[in-house]
Amino acid sequence: MRAVRLHDFGGPDKLYIGEWEQPQPGPGEILVRVAATALNRADTLQRMGKYPPPEGESPILGLEMAGTVAALGEGVTQWSEGDKVCALLGGGGYAEYVCLSARQAMPWPEGFDAVQAAAIPEVFLTAFQALRWLAGLKEKEQVLIHAGASGVGTAAIQLARAMGAEPVVTASAGKHALCRELGAKLAIDYKTEDFAERVADFTNGRGVDVIVDFIGGPYFQKNLNAMAVEGRMVMLAFLGGPRLSEANLAAVLRKRLRIMGSTLRARSLDYKVRLSEDLQLFAWPLFADGRLRAVVDRVYGWEEVAEAHRYMESNQSQGKIILRVG
Repeated sequence: MRAVRLHDFGGPDKLYIGEWEQPQPGPGEILVRVAATALNRADTLQRMGKYPPPEGESPILGLEMAGTVAALGEGVTQWSEGDKVCALLGGGGYAEYVCLSARQAMPWPEGFDAVQAAAIPEVFLTAFQALRWLAGLKEKEQVLIHAGASGVGTAAIQLARAMGAEPVVTASAGKHALCRELGAKLAIDYKTEDFAERVADFTNGRGVDVIVDFIGGPYFQKNLNAMAVEGRMVMLAFLGGPRLSEANLAAVLRKRLRIMGSTLRARSLDYKVRLSEDLQLFAWPLFADGRLRAVVDRVYGWEEVAEAHRYMESNQSQGKIILRVG
């Protein structure tokens, strides 16, 4: 088969399409002919040699895909050849074929095509895990979502709204319209405004109940300041770096705060299966009736993978960047 490969670690120019051995499904697995995959920040880090795949996972980039079941491994009964599925992957999405556990595959939501289906797994599972499983977001609570126009951000805005909560976001000014369209009650320009001060004004000094953060060190103190009593913060990335020059942790005790960190790629198969099943129960009916949607910024042919990576790293995107495969 063909797959996106690396000459060596480095910039987008290191990516090329070459030959790779086609995987074969083992017991309990399915082989999927990939129609579309999507870019994630983890792909750019792996390309640079900073985020190796977990042991046993494909070294090929790509943490999600949508495609058609091409073959069944021994014991698989829940899928048939020709079924259209999407899934979170530990790796291998930038290829013509990928093998995965049959338990982890999800059907395309009703009315979706390959591009829309490929835009779902990583961002909606990550956002759902953060909001529902980790933070325990409740109806009428307020949640601050950083990087609101990112893939996970756009998913989190919609999921929070569907859970009956009130989303607030940070994003550059040019991305505020999309965030508000998706359901954000307040959009804060992180380049020109102090988000902790804006949150205090918006909540009459109470603070938000939940924060979903991707920035890390530079936002940590302001996040503590912006949280309400018994607030919860889920940290998913360190785009601004993991280190603090200094911090006043008094708010952690005074407000009885809970601070959690999580990744999804290295979680166990059973965890990912349960999360996928829970997301489907909650979200698939909402995709079908239009209350949730896949937010796609641009679609590239996979021969344009280097340009797609450059676009992601320019921080201009709003929603997902998709690669059509083949």
